[in-house]
Amino acid sequence: MTKEKTFISEARREQILQATIAVLNDTGYVKLSLAKIAKQAKISTGLISYHFADKEELIYHTLGYLIRTQLQFIDERVKSETDIYQQLIAYIKATIAYQQEHYQNNVALIEIIFNARTADNIPYYKLNEGEEDPLYLLLESILIEGQEKKIFSSEFHPKATAILINGAASESMLLHSESFDLGNYEQELIKMVTKMVK
Repeated sequence: MTKEKTFISEARREQILQATIAVLNDTGYVKLSLAKIAKQAKISTGLISYHFADKEELIYHTLGYLIRTQLQFIDERVKSETDIYQQLIAYIKATIAYQQEHYQNNVALIEIIFNARTADNIPYYKLNEGEEDPLYLLLESILIEGQEKKIFSSEFHPKATAILINGAASESMLLHSESFDLGNYEQELIKMVTKMVK
């Protein structure tokens, strides 16, 4: 396959994944169908079947796409900082920003996690049960490095603290309203985390 064909194929696959995310937001997983996805993408169902064997494979790839997109968004902002404490702050800010800027992605992710099952009735999020969430690993690595450099206290457990921080930052998705002061939430979370790690 030529580079041009590969590029076109990848662009088409992303178009289908984006359409899947949009339909998951509009109708939810239970009412999701290839026909609705095709209509959203303005393509035929046959073209979807050309790129994905069936609905199950499409949902599995959508889940991977959502996870990669979030990780890339946060990782880029973390890597723009050299100071380990600033990397931690960048992680928190990027996580909250992602929840707000990519609200559709989060709804789609929740729909898949809570509803999608394989033909053997296994939830998709359990398919790679032995693998740790790359976002938690990123945050945990920041906390461990901070402890090794003696910038952070040695009094906290990196894995448990990573779960606490990520949970609080991700929770901001549920606070998606004009009446809620997200900036204040972010500042308070940073203050709390600073007290925990310093």
